[in-house]
Amino acid sequence: MTTTTVNPVLRVAPATPAEAAAHFRAGLAFHADVSDVAAALSAGGDPGFVVLDSRSTESWDQGHIPGAVHLPTALIPEQAGQLLDKSVPVVTYCWGPGCNGATRAALALAELGYQVKEMLGGFEYWVREGFEFETWQGSERRASDPLTAPVDAEDCGC
Repeated sequence: MTTTTVNPVLRVAPATPAEAAAHFRAGLAFHADVSDVAAALSAGGDPGFVVLDSRSTESWDQGHIPGAVHLPTALIPEQAGQLLDKSVPVVTYCWGPGCNGATRAALALAELGYQVKEMLGGFEYWVREGFEFETWQGSERRASDPLTAPVDAEDCGC
């Protein structure tokens, strides 16, 4: 009797190329990464979107992306209309990959009629990739984490 070992990666067959392309294209419609957001913001001029920090005031004071709008998720239904223009896409962020606050904020905004993307990595990866951030005490920047950003290059090439 022959025993067949099932490859755990291929236990479920990969999607067809067309299905995979549709899936990954859709993912890009919903997400932006930290490096792309930083590049768009640093290019000068209007980036064509607004960045929204959906965390608490205490979290905002601890550090946030320069130029971001501060609007905690719980306040979105009552305050979004005063702070955001529905014709301008919104990129939400929260703490990091272990937090789904940016997802909840994006959902709340989408339900109100806003075009929205979630910034993958959140504030954690903004800081880890070495981008400048603001605190209640002023601007700060930390060295790039070599596990999240190239040390001697402007971008990762992805």
